[in-house]
Amino acid sequence: MIETDITGRTYTVENTAAIDQNNSSDRLDIWLSNQIPELSRSRIQNLISQGNVKINNETCTSKKIAVKTGDRIQITLPEIQATNLQPETIPLDILYEDDALIIVNKPAGLVVHPAAGHPDGTLVNALLAHCPLAEIGGVQRPGIVHRLDKDTTGAIAIAKTDFAHQHLQAQLKAKTARREYLGIVMGIPKTESGTIDMPIGRHPTDRKKMAVVPVEKGGRSAITHWQIKERLGNYSLIHYQLETGRTHQIRVHTAEMKHPIVGDPIYSSNRSIGVNLTGQALHAWKLKLQHPITGEFLEAIAPLPDEFNTLLKILRLRANIS
Repeated sequence: MIETDITGRTYTVENTAAIDQNNSSDRLDIWLSNQIPELSRSRIQNLISQGNVKINNETCTSKKIAVKTGDRIQITLPEIQATNLQPETIPLDILYEDDALIIVNKPAGLVVHPAAGHPDGTLVNALLAHCPLAEIGGVQRPGIVHRLDKDTTGAIAIAKTDFAHQHLQAQLKAKTARREYLGIVMGIPKTESGTIDMPIGRHPTDRKKMAVVPVEKGGRSAITHWQIKERLGNYSLIHYQLETGRTHQIRVHTAEMKHPIVGDPIYSSNRSIGVNLTGQALHAWKLKLQHPITGEFLEAIAPLPDEFNTLLKILRLRANIS
Protein backbone atom coordinates (compact mmCIF):
# COMPACT_ATOMS: atom_id res chain seq x y z
CA MET A 1 0.00 0.00 0.00
CA ILE A 2 1.33 3.42 -1.00
CA GLU A 3 -0.17 6.68 0.20
CA THR A 4 0.86 10.20 -0.82
CA ASP A 5 -0.11 13.51 0.68
CA ILE A 6 -1.98 16.17 -1.27
CA THR A 7 1.26 17.88 -2.34
CA GLY A 8 2.86 14.65 -3.49
CA ARG A 9 5.87 15.29 -1.24
CA THR A 10 5.28 12.51 1.31
CA TYR A 11 5.08 8.80 0.55
CA THR A 12 3.86 6.28 3.12
CA VAL A 13 4.49 2.64 2.27
CA GLU A 14 3.25 -0.27 4.38
CA ASN A 15 4.76 -3.70 3.87
CA THR A 16 2.03 -6.32 4.06
CA ALA A 17 3.96 -9.09 2.31
CA ALA A 18 5.97 -11.81 3.98
CA ILE A 19 9.68 -11.05 3.93
CA ASP A 20 12.59 -13.40 3.33
CA GLN A 21 15.32 -11.86 5.46
CA ASN A 22 17.99 -13.63 3.39
CA ASN A 23 16.90 -11.82 0.24
CA SER A 24 19.12 -8.84 -0.59
CA SER A 25 16.22 -7.15 -2.38
CA ASP A 26 14.63 -6.62 1.06
CA ARG A 27 17.32 -4.04 1.83
CA LEU A 28 15.64 -0.68 2.50
CA ASP A 29 16.91 1.27 -0.52
CA ILE A 30 16.31 -1.58 -2.97
CA TRP A 31 12.87 -2.40 -1.55
CA LEU A 32 11.75 1.23 -1.69
CA SER A 33 12.99 1.74 -5.25
CA ASN A 34 10.92 -1.31 -6.28
CA GLN A 35 7.84 0.04 -4.48
CA ILE A 36 8.13 3.63 -5.73
CA PRO A 37 9.52 3.49 -9.29
CA GLU A 38 9.20 7.25 -9.81
CA LEU A 39 12.02 7.73 -7.28
CA SER A 40 15.40 6.48 -8.46
CA ARG A 41 17.45 4.29 -6.14
CA SER A 42 20.18 6.93 -5.90
CA ARG A 43 17.63 9.54 -4.87
CA ILE A 44 16.17 7.20 -2.26
CA GLN A 45 19.67 6.60 -0.89
CA ASN A 46 20.19 10.37 -0.61
CA LEU A 47 16.85 10.78 1.16
CA ILE A 48 17.80 8.05 3.63
CA SER A 49 21.23 9.53 4.38
CA GLN A 50 19.65 12.97 4.87
CA GLY A 51 17.23 11.66 7.50
CA ASN A 52 14.11 11.93 5.36
CA VAL A 53 13.00 8.32 5.80
CA LYS A 54 11.24 6.92 8.87
CA ILE A 55 10.48 3.29 9.70
CA ASN A 56 7.63 2.97 12.18
CA ASN A 57 8.05 6.67 13.10
CA GLU A 58 11.78 6.27 13.79
CA THR A 59 14.26 8.07 11.54
CA CYS A 60 16.48 5.67 9.64
CA THR A 61 19.78 6.70 8.05
CA SER A 62 21.03 3.28 6.93
CA LYS A 63 20.18 2.13 3.42
CA LYS A 64 21.21 -1.43 4.29
CA ILE A 65 18.65 -2.11 7.00
CA ALA A 66 16.24 -4.94 6.13
CA VAL A 67 12.54 -4.22 5.70
CA LYS A 68 10.30 -6.40 7.88
CA THR A 69 6.76 -7.59 7.48
CA GLY A 70 4.40 -4.95 8.89
CA ASP A 71 6.91 -2.11 8.65
CA ARG A 72 5.37 1.29 7.85
CA ILE A 73 7.83 3.51 6.02
CA GLN A 74 7.42 7.22 5.44
CA ILE A 75 9.48 9.20 2.93
CA THR A 76 9.38 12.97 3.03
CA LEU A 77 10.70 14.85 0.02
CA PRO A 78 12.44 18.06 1.13
CA GLU A 79 10.88 21.31 0.05
CA ILE A 80 12.40 22.57 -3.17
CA GLN A 81 15.09 25.08 -2.30
CA ALA A 82 14.61 28.54 -3.61
CA THR A 83 17.05 29.37 -6.35
CA ASN A 84 18.41 32.73 -7.33
CA LEU A 85 19.05 31.58 -10.88
CA GLN A 86 17.74 34.13 -13.30
CA PRO A 87 16.48 33.37 -16.81
CA GLU A 88 18.69 35.05 -19.39
CA THR A 89 18.01 35.61 -23.06
CA ILE A 90 20.94 33.75 -24.60
CA PRO A 91 20.58 32.24 -28.09
CA LEU A 92 20.14 28.46 -28.19
CA ASP A 93 20.94 26.16 -31.10
CA ILE A 94 18.25 23.52 -30.51
CA LEU A 95 18.78 20.11 -32.14
CA TYR A 96 15.67 18.44 -30.65
CA GLU A 97 12.91 19.40 -28.24
CA ASP A 98 9.63 18.08 -26.86
CA ASP A 99 7.81 18.10 -23.51
CA ALA A 100 10.29 15.69 -21.89
CA LEU A 101 13.73 16.85 -22.97
CA ILE A 102 15.74 19.26 -25.06
CA ILE A 103 19.03 18.66 -26.88
CA VAL A 104 21.18 21.72 -27.56
CA ASN A 105 24.31 22.30 -29.63
CA LYS A 106 26.45 24.11 -27.04
CA PRO A 107 28.97 26.68 -28.31
CA ALA A 108 32.50 27.12 -26.99
CA GLY A 109 32.80 29.51 -24.07
CA LEU A 110 29.40 28.71 -22.58
CA VAL A 111 29.48 27.16 -19.09
CA VAL A 112 26.78 24.50 -18.58
CA HIS A 113 25.61 25.52 -15.10
CA PRO A 114 26.45 28.14 -12.46
CA ALA A 115 29.52 27.42 -10.32
CA ALA A 116 32.29 29.32 -8.58
CA GLY A 117 33.47 32.05 -10.93
CA HIS A 118 30.45 31.63 -13.23
CA PRO A 119 27.33 32.71 -11.31
CA ASP A 120 25.34 33.54 -14.44
CA GLY A 121 25.48 33.61 -18.21
CA THR A 122 25.32 29.81 -18.35
CA LEU A 123 23.40 27.30 -20.43
CA VAL A 124 21.05 26.77 -17.48
CA ASN A 125 20.25 30.49 -17.37
CA ALA A 126 19.51 30.40 -21.09
CA LEU A 127 17.31 27.32 -20.76
CA LEU A 128 15.30 28.80 -17.88
CA ALA A 129 14.28 31.63 -20.22
CA HIS A 130 13.18 29.07 -22.78
CA CYS A 131 11.45 26.19 -20.94
CA PRO A 132 10.84 24.50 -17.56
CA LEU A 133 13.54 22.13 -16.29
CA ALA A 134 13.54 19.06 -14.05
CA GLU A 135 13.83 19.86 -10.34
CA ILE A 136 16.06 16.96 -9.33
CA GLY A 137 19.12 18.10 -11.20
CA GLY A 138 19.83 20.30 -8.18
CA VAL A 139 19.35 23.95 -7.32
CA GLN A 140 22.23 25.08 -9.53
CA ARG A 141 21.90 22.30 -12.12
CA PRO A 142 18.19 21.84 -12.85
CA GLY A 143 17.65 19.29 -15.61
CA ILE A 144 21.34 18.68 -16.24
CA VAL A 145 21.92 15.01 -17.05
CA HIS A 146 25.52 15.18 -18.28
CA ARG A 147 27.98 18.00 -18.85
CA LEU A 148 30.38 19.41 -21.40
CA ASP A 149 33.44 21.45 -20.52
CA LYS A 150 33.17 25.20 -21.02
CA ASP A 151 35.20 25.17 -24.23
CA THR A 152 33.96 21.85 -25.61
CA THR A 153 31.21 22.26 -28.19
CA GLY A 154 28.35 20.02 -29.23
CA ALA A 155 25.28 18.04 -28.26
CA ILE A 156 24.05 18.03 -24.67
CA ALA A 157 20.73 16.67 -23.39
CA ILE A 158 18.72 18.39 -20.65
CA ALA A 159 15.63 16.95 -18.94
CA LYS A 160 12.45 18.96 -18.54
CA THR A 161 10.81 16.53 -16.09
CA ASP A 162 12.03 14.52 -13.11
CA PHE A 163 11.01 11.26 -14.81
CA ALA A 164 12.98 12.13 -17.94
CA HIS A 165 15.99 13.07 -15.78
CA GLN A 166 15.94 9.71 -13.98
CA HIS A 167 15.44 7.80 -17.23
CA LEU A 168 18.29 9.54 -19.05
CA GLN A 169 20.69 9.16 -16.12
CA ALA A 170 19.83 5.44 -15.95
CA GLN A 171 20.71 5.14 -19.65
CA LEU A 172 24.10 6.75 -19.07
CA LYS A 173 24.76 4.46 -16.13
CA ALA A 174 23.72 1.38 -18.11
CA LYS A 175 25.78 2.61 -21.10
CA THR A 176 22.78 2.36 -23.44
CA ALA A 177 23.05 6.06 -24.28
CA ARG A 178 25.99 6.74 -26.60
CA ARG A 179 28.12 9.86 -26.77
CA GLU A 180 30.42 10.30 -29.76
CA TYR A 181 33.00 13.05 -30.17
CA LEU A 182 35.30 14.37 -32.86
CA GLY A 183 38.64 15.82 -31.90
CA ILE A 184 41.79 17.05 -33.61
CA VAL A 185 44.97 15.91 -31.89
CA MET A 186 48.65 16.59 -32.24
CA GLY A 187 50.58 13.81 -33.96
CA ILE A 188 49.44 10.51 -35.43
CA PRO A 189 48.74 7.48 -33.20
CA LYS A 190 50.68 4.32 -34.09
CA THR A 191 47.51 2.26 -34.57
CA GLU A 192 44.28 3.00 -36.40
CA SER A 193 42.10 2.54 -33.32
CA GLY A 194 42.23 1.55 -29.68
CA THR A 195 40.76 1.76 -26.21
CA ILE A 196 42.13 3.80 -23.33
CA ASP A 197 41.22 2.24 -19.99
CA MET A 198 42.80 4.44 -17.32
CA PRO A 199 41.13 5.67 -14.12
CA ILE A 200 40.78 9.41 -13.71
CA GLY A 201 40.78 11.52 -10.56
CA ARG A 202 41.70 14.96 -9.30
CA HIS A 203 45.32 15.93 -10.02
CA PRO A 204 47.38 15.45 -6.83
CA THR A 205 48.92 18.93 -6.90
CA ASP A 206 46.86 21.04 -9.33
CA ARG A 207 43.23 21.12 -8.17
CA LYS A 208 42.07 22.64 -11.46
CA LYS A 209 43.26 19.62 -13.42
CA MET A 210 42.30 15.98 -13.67
CA ALA A 211 44.84 13.20 -14.16
CA VAL A 212 45.26 9.47 -14.50
CA VAL A 213 45.03 8.34 -10.87
CA PRO A 214 45.05 4.74 -9.58
CA VAL A 215 41.73 3.50 -8.21
CA GLU A 216 43.33 2.84 -4.83
CA LYS A 217 44.21 6.54 -4.67
CA GLY A 218 40.77 7.81 -5.57
CA GLY A 219 40.67 7.44 -9.36
CA ARG A 220 37.43 6.29 -11.01
CA SER A 221 37.15 3.93 -13.95
CA ALA A 222 37.37 5.78 -17.28
CA ILE A 223 37.16 4.10 -20.70
CA THR A 224 37.49 5.86 -24.05
CA HIS A 225 37.31 4.14 -27.46
CA TRP A 226 38.98 5.94 -30.37
CA GLN A 227 39.55 5.61 -34.11
CA ILE A 228 41.46 7.72 -36.63
CA LYS A 229 39.10 9.28 -39.16
CA GLU A 230 41.63 11.33 -41.08
CA ARG A 231 45.39 11.92 -41.09
CA LEU A 232 46.26 15.60 -41.40
CA GLY A 233 50.03 15.83 -41.78
CA ASN A 234 51.29 15.88 -38.20
CA TYR A 235 47.76 16.03 -36.83
CA SER A 236 44.84 13.58 -36.73
CA LEU A 237 41.06 13.79 -36.71
CA ILE A 238 39.88 11.25 -34.15
CA HIS A 239 36.44 9.78 -33.50
CA TYR A 240 35.79 8.99 -29.83
CA GLN A 241 33.12 6.95 -28.08
CA LEU A 242 32.74 7.28 -24.33
CA GLU A 243 31.98 4.28 -22.19
CA THR A 244 32.20 6.41 -19.04
CA GLY A 245 31.80 10.14 -18.47
CA ARG A 246 34.52 11.47 -16.19
CA THR A 247 35.47 15.13 -16.00
CA HIS A 248 37.94 16.01 -18.80
CA GLN A 249 38.01 12.32 -19.78
CA ILE A 250 38.95 12.61 -23.46
CA ARG A 251 41.34 15.48 -22.78
CA VAL A 252 43.20 13.57 -20.06
CA HIS A 253 43.28 10.30 -22.00
CA THR A 254 44.57 11.86 -25.23
CA ALA A 255 47.24 13.77 -23.31
CA GLU A 256 48.28 10.50 -21.66
CA MET A 257 48.61 9.02 -25.18
CA LYS A 258 51.01 11.88 -26.01
CA HIS A 259 48.46 13.12 -28.56
CA PRO A 260 46.70 16.01 -26.78
CA ILE A 261 43.72 17.87 -28.21
CA VAL A 262 44.74 20.87 -30.31
CA GLY A 263 44.14 24.15 -28.50
CA ASP A 264 43.62 22.57 -25.09
CA PRO A 265 44.77 25.28 -22.63
CA ILE A 266 45.35 22.80 -19.81
CA TYR A 267 46.60 19.54 -21.24
CA SER A 268 48.54 20.54 -24.37
CA SER A 269 51.27 22.97 -25.39
CA ASN A 270 50.39 26.35 -26.86
CA ARG A 271 51.80 25.47 -30.26
CA SER A 272 50.71 27.97 -32.94
CA ILE A 273 48.46 26.43 -35.61
CA GLY A 274 47.36 29.57 -37.43
CA VAL A 275 43.77 29.49 -36.17
CA ASN A 276 42.47 31.40 -33.15
CA LEU A 277 40.40 28.80 -31.32
CA THR A 278 37.93 29.74 -28.59
CA GLY A 279 38.68 26.45 -26.89
CA GLN A 280 40.06 22.98 -27.55
CA ALA A 281 39.25 21.28 -30.86
CA LEU A 282 36.84 18.80 -29.28
CA HIS A 283 33.22 18.50 -30.34
CA ALA A 284 30.37 16.36 -28.96
CA TRP A 285 29.28 15.32 -32.43
CA LYS A 286 26.57 12.73 -31.91
CA LEU A 287 24.23 11.81 -29.07
CA LYS A 288 22.13 8.64 -29.18
CA LEU A 289 19.54 7.91 -26.50
CA GLN A 290 16.16 6.32 -25.89
CA HIS A 291 13.26 8.70 -25.48
CA PRO A 292 12.09 8.40 -21.83
CA ILE A 293 8.40 8.48 -22.77
CA THR A 294 7.99 6.88 -26.21
CA GLY A 295 10.89 4.44 -25.97
CA GLU A 296 12.00 5.41 -29.47
CA PHE A 297 15.70 5.91 -30.11
CA LEU A 298 16.84 9.45 -30.89
CA GLU A 299 20.03 10.49 -32.66
CA ALA A 300 21.07 14.13 -32.49
CA ILE A 301 23.99 15.29 -34.62
CA ALA A 302 25.60 18.62 -33.85
CA PRO A 303 27.19 20.33 -36.89
CA LEU A 304 30.86 21.14 -36.51
CA PRO A 305 31.50 24.75 -35.40
CA ASP A 306 33.06 27.19 -37.85
CA GLU A 307 36.39 27.26 -35.99
CA PHE A 308 36.66 23.47 -36.15
CA ASN A 309 35.90 23.45 -39.89
CA THR A 310 38.42 26.25 -40.51
CA LEU A 311 41.11 24.31 -38.66
CA LEU A 312 40.34 21.18 -40.70
CA LYS A 313 40.63 23.12 -43.96
CA ILE A 314 43.99 24.62 -42.99
CA LEU A 315 45.42 21.29 -41.85
CA ARG A 316 44.17 19.53 -45.00
CA LEU A 317 45.74 22.23 -47.17
CA ARG A 318 49.07 21.96 -45.34
CA ALA A 319 49.00 18.16 -45.57
CA ASN A 320 48.38 18.27 -49.33
CA ILE A 321 51.10 20.87 -49.91
CA SER A 322 53.67 18.85 -48.01
